[in-house]
Amino acid sequence: MYSQETETYYEVEVMLGVLDESHIIRTIEYWDTERQRRPGAEHRPVIVAERITSRFFNVLRLFNRAVPMIAVQLEAFKIDENSIALHAVTVLDVAEETPEDYITEVAQQADRKYWEQKVNAASLAIMDRIVAALKSSDSSEERLTYNKGHVALGSTGNNFCWFHPRQSEYCHIEFRLSPETREEFLTSLQNAGIDAAPKRTDIITFNVRKSVLDERLGPILDALKKAELLSR
Repeated sequence: MYSQETETYYEVEVMLGVLDESHIIRTIEYWDTERQRRPGAEHRPVIVAERITSRFFNVLRLFNRAVPMIAVQLEAFKIDENSIALHAVTVLDVAEETPEDYITEVAQQADRKYWEQKVNAASLAIMDRIVAALKSSDSSEERLTYNKGHVALGSTGNNFCWFHPRQSEYCHIEFRLSPETREEFLTSLQNAGIDAAPKRTDIITFNVRKSVLDERLGPILDALKKAELLSR
């Protein structure tokens, strides 16, 4: 399965009955094969079973950091002679990467050339325009740090924004505010027509295309200026 919005492929294994080890291995094999076929995209292995016991839930949870596994328990209930209802529960989701992870992890460093070869030039241009606009409107000196998983933006303090350029013509952006100020700027971005969403207690995340950036750069800069100020 494929999500065009997030450019993520989902390698799904569906099994009848209780989850067992052979299906876990098969799911990981599917995921690994597709990662090698499309190395530039995000991939998530998904296992769907009627019942996931505590034993195998613990096994999946151990895998979760190294293998971004999603586990869904899918049960069927007979309502009447002609109707059956399916009830799906996500019992394990992907371990979310947070800005704290970006700071504390041993980052796999990259450079500009790495990203130019990996992603769409239009997506990278969105990042460049935002950074250039911040530099021209503020006396602080913005710095970009190129890593293999993201491009971090900081100034005189900690990093406050993380870019995820894509192979399509949009760029995924996350930035940190404070819990007290996030709702204000989240509302401002949404009112400006930007599909922004909250993450954790202090993060705002959104995707932006060039056409949207052309019309709504102002609210984005306002939010990022506040994020930069809070990072000092």
